[in-house]
Amino acid sequence: MDQVRVAAWASDPIALTGLTNHLKSRPELLVVPRARRAEAAVLVFAVGQVDREAIAALRAASAESPAAIVLVAGHVDPGHLGLLADCHVSVVLPRTALDRLTDSVLAAARGRTTSLRDQVDALAHEGTTAALTPREVDVLRLMAEGWDTAEIAGKLCYSERTVKNVIYAMTNRLNLRNRPHAVAYAVRAGVI
Repeated sequence: MDQVRVAAWASDPIALTGLTNHLKSRPELLVVPRARRAEAAVLVFAVGQVDREAIAALRAASAESPAAIVLVAGHVDPGHLGLLADCHVSVVLPRTALDRLTDSVLAAARGRTTSLRDQVDALAHEGTTAALTPREVDVLRLMAEGWDTAEIAGKLCYSERTVKNVIYAMTNRLNLRNRPHAVAYAVRAGVI
């Protein structure tokens, strides 16, 4: 099996170390150092969001090498699609999807990827659902069924205070007005 040459870039040194170690752990991939980035078939960029620094790095990398780019990001503005395409970005993954990174790198190396628009839309959807913790989803499902605080606490083996804290923290973090608004948010996010 031929290894795919890959290089890594991240917006901070800790993320770069983690990304590089993850890539090195995969036998299908051969990580090349930054000085030899032009030899890579695929470049993996990890950023919180596509900001000026990320855009400058993407432009520099695409000018230096024709390699396909896998962008791992927390948020991508759909308005940046043209820029991403110009910079050889062929895959956009959420930061929470490291389990799909190797397959994405291999697909990018082969030139087999879906449209960037579909990937950015999926990233936006995953970002919405990731905003809710599993505990919050459990509470929301029971709220949607019409259960009150005491019933939810009994069903989930939490105290009533814990259930109230979960609801309060979630509604404040997501700027939701009340419990029905929280349930509607979860429905629109596709988690219940």
